[in-house]
Amino acid sequence: MAKIHYKIVQHDGGWAYKLGDVFSESFPTHDAAMRAAKRVAQEQHVPGNDAYIEYQDEKGEWRTEYSAGGDRPDADVTD
Repeated sequence: MAKIHYKIVQHDGGWAYKLGDVFSESFPTHDAAMRAAKRVAQEQHVPGNDAYIEYQDEKGEWRTEYSAGGDRPDADVTD
């Protein structure tokens, strides 16, 4: 099982949660960003349907791959 960590950081004049190099929208307070990040981490645990997904990789190229709906990461939030 993959493990992912959302991190709370200052961003764009406020606070955001970050996964890797990707930031969420900005929130006015640290607490608001933390609540949003915890909600998103909880949603990572919810199984979905098997599907083909399309995403842009770090080189800007589009990829298509099969995603098993029950293969969910273990997600948490850190400061």
